[in-house]
Amino acid sequence: MHHRLDRRKFMLAAGGLALFAGLGRAGRVWASPSFAAYPFQLGVASGDPMPDGFVIWTRLAPKPLEEHAGMPMLAVPVRWEVAEDERFSIIVRKGEALARPELGHSVHVEVEGLRARRPYWYRFHVDGQPPSPVGRVRTAPGAGDMPERVRIGVAGCQHHEAGLYTAYHHLSQEPELDAVFHYGDYIYEGPGKDVAVPVRDANGKPIDRKHAGGEIYSLDDYRRRYAQYKSDPDLQAAHAAAAFLSTWDDHEFDNNWAAAQDQDGTPPEIFALRRFSAMQAWYENMPVRRALFPSPQHGITLYRRLDYGQMLRVHLLDTRQYRSKQRCEIGTIRPCRSSDESGPEQMLGTAQERWLGEGLNANPRWHLLAQQVMMMPYRYPVSRKLGPVNADSWSGYPASRARVIEMLKERKLGNVAVATGDVHKHHAGVVPSRDEDLLSRPVATEFVTTSIASGGDGSDVPPTWERVLADNPHNHLLNDRRGYQLFNIGRDVWRADVVAVDKVSTPGGRKSVIARLATERGKPGIERA
Repeated sequence: MHHRLDRRKFMLAAGGLALFAGLGRAGRVWASPSFAAYPFQLGVASGDPMPDGFVIWTRLAPKPLEEHAGMPMLAVPVRWEVAEDERFSIIVRKGEALARPELGHSVHVEVEGLRARRPYWYRFHVDGQPPSPVGRVRTAPGAGDMPERVRIGVAGCQHHEAGLYTAYHHLSQEPELDAVFHYGDYIYEGPGKDVAVPVRDANGKPIDRKHAGGEIYSLDDYRRRYAQYKSDPDLQAAHAAAAFLSTWDDHEFDNNWAAAQDQDGTPPEIFALRRFSAMQAWYENMPVRRALFPSPQHGITLYRRLDYGQMLRVHLLDTRQYRSKQRCEIGTIRPCRSSDESGPEQMLGTAQERWLGEGLNANPRWHLLAQQVMMMPYRYPVSRKLGPVNADSWSGYPASRARVIEMLKERKLGNVAVATGDVHKHHAGVVPSRDEDLLSRPVATEFVTTSIASGGDGSDVPPTWERVLADNPHNHLLNDRRGYQLFNIGRDVWRADVVAVDKVSTPGGRKSVIARLATERGKPGIERA
């Protein structure tokens, strides 16, 4: 990963506060903890693998939905182990970290000194309790390595109320995953409500997946919402199976937020309080490095790079924190940008755009732009109540998209894939070099992954969408089922399995591969494999 902060700069950026697991004085420590229940109810996770290590994560929560998740306001020592085998007969790294109340009793450990391109197993311990569940994670290939393939899952949009996380169960069973890119909408911020199609068990009895509490604003609100989501066993299984490459979209904060603006016209200085609470809670609950610790002045520098040897460079982008206001859609009442407003239009912001350009100067076999909202132009059905253009996507920021397209054209790259979520549907197509000509020479291949649960069971082609493929000739796939995608990235061919689950409203949803797609290095486009 690039642009890592050295220790001195990091401590200055964080105000010199040693709030992090394993750093600084302990403060008030619960030396002999006595938990009301098993403390590892939110599972374990890993993230951001490098050739010599990765992040491992857990959060102590014996009573996940109670005040402070059932924890006292004391720091708790947590031991951790990393082994070469799942029986932990060969332990290669171990240590102790502090689960601090200031960070919601979460633990982030950056494990180093391991061998590249191999699996490891990890777990946590606290006194007087059984160990945590065991997680599995693979280190990345070394800088000079050229693996035969890299295997990455893509998932996100997991509205707890809308359905079961059956897709995560199937994703956790995929063999030899190097990582899972999570494109965002890990939680949803809205109040608990009844859904149109309730979730039921195999006997037809309703399953309560309603959000606990109202719309979330405070740090405690966000912490409880994460605890509710992370209590799901299928989500825990996916985290335990592979490293997550974590980003956010809008619902981790507020629907359709853009930089300093929320969708309701809240004064920016007031929204900033909510935004920082959301950032802190996101950091506490994601397996990410200390370099992503939130700063009151600068938020979180979310964008970062990870390399998989000479095969793949992953650019994890942030399309929320630096963007301009959305363009006004039909019937829009939130603060928006009218067509006659002047000024620079931003999706990534100038610093992130420059950083992306620098990263694209490298020459791996493939580049992956791992981001949140659809990059290719797209015309939605005329029945869409906000109009045929999604102003929250790159289509609402055409000047910003043109600058990224120019970056790719200048470098004559034919090896760029874009991974996207947000729209709760599977799509696959190309980013054309000119918006006004959808069949102009493509500069990248885009794979849009459906949701894990948001939208409910769905259908193969939703009503009123019958003409969408004809209206978008650069797009070659449309499916409205829940699921995920799986990238099998080889040296010359990028293959994508598009996975759907037939139902999330009841248990036992069956997995099917609805399309096997491929794009050849040097030739952006979609072929049926």
